[in-house]
Amino acid sequence: MKFVADFHIHSKYSRAVSQKMSLEELDIWANHKGILVMGTGDFTHPKWFLEIKQKLEPAENGLFKLKPEYKLKNILGRYSETRFILSVEISSIYSQAGKVRRIHNVIILPDIESVQKLNNYLNLVGNISSDGRPILGLSSKELLKIVLNICPKALFIPAHIWTPWFSLFGSMSGFDSIEECFGEYSKYILAIETGLSSDPQMNWRIPELDGVAILSNSDSHSVERIGREANIFETDLSYDGIFEAIQNSAPLNIKEDNFSLLKKPKILETIEFFPEEGKYHYDGHRLCQVLFSPIESKKHHNICPKCGKPLTIGVMNRVEKLAKRQEDFFDPKRPPYKKLITLDEIIADALGVGKSTKAVYKIYNDLILNFENELNVLLNVSILDIQSVSGDLIAEGIKRVRDGKLYIIPGYDGEYGKIFIFNEDERKKVVSKNTLF
Repeated sequence: MKFVADFHIHSKYSRAVSQKMSLEELDIWANHKGILVMGTGDFTHPKWFLEIKQKLEPAENGLFKLKPEYKLKNILGRYSETRFILSVEISSIYSQAGKVRRIHNVIILPDIESVQKLNNYLNLVGNISSDGRPILGLSSKELLKIVLNICPKALFIPAHIWTPWFSLFGSMSGFDSIEECFGEYSKYILAIETGLSSDPQMNWRIPELDGVAILSNSDSHSVERIGREANIFETDLSYDGIFEAIQNSAPLNIKEDNFSLLKKPKILETIEFFPEEGKYHYDGHRLCQVLFSPIESKKHHNICPKCGKPLTIGVMNRVEKLAKRQEDFFDPKRPPYKKLITLDEIIADALGVGKSTKAVYKIYNDLILNFENELNVLLNVSILDIQSVSGDLIAEGIKRVRDGKLYIIPGYDGEYGKIFIFNEDERKKVVSKNTLF
């Protein structure tokens, strides 16, 4: 079975997260986006875990669905069939080898009982009630040991592994290898998460990652942004199917020369942010408005020319430091990927308005009503069909995203990058051409 999954999100109980991030809204929005399997996020938070137990019921092996009494109808006037998988992101802050480490890890478990056991244990270690993403003084290795002792079939995924401040390979507080972080437990790391500021090809350059699958998740704080990064699986709709597909998607576990001929459960493809749009793609200083490529940073010895302090070293620079392969290295055993922009952002850019306006909302709804879900519109529907519903500008905008023909200013030091599909002259030309014909 082919389906889309987004494992890493946050609930309304996490800091800086929309109050719309409820199970009811996630159920609807996953359907609008084209996601079948949705991470619950934040299962360590007592109030959120209570909602999970109250509102979800078992579906397929290791998956859950919203109970009928909590379901709301979607745009199409139907009830969604979203499946939920139990997930959480945990922040570990600790000292190792004379350096403070700040590492985020995503944990996925197959059953309520395992979550309850983990929550009981972690509640003795630190405060799991203050935030949906708890901060604990456990090392990543110790946390992994605890999780595996509770559930040997847990998935433990280093999150957004290149982010400077809070990740496995982060320039400010990370490590130079999986082994350095997890030691003899490294063999239990089956996958890593790219994060918004890197794409799979950047990760292919690291030979050590040949032994793990590459996942992409949204890390979303609002319902509108779920699925901005996601994974397309071909496997049974079950926890075991997902687990096996992840195991099978590391190049070192693939014997066949042609990945597409592999008949085992697998990751077919991933959906990616344009990494330049991520908050830490390039180096720089946000307060000084200094933005550097890795080459420019090297010229300045990684020092900000305005304030004289060290630059925040971003993802691209860090990849260059650890990479053993060329920038254009291609791994035929890896699943392919597509870089997208969310549909509401494309519509807003085409119209030259904010993405929260009524005009954007109307066109978005029209496209979903006609073509089932957002990922179908972005990936599969013909441009002519899109044009017949939304007009030339939006159709042209989607075509440009598919072709990667965009204007991009990379993100840096916590500042999202800026992507423009049209400049003002181009927008006018498309409109005038439409008027002419």
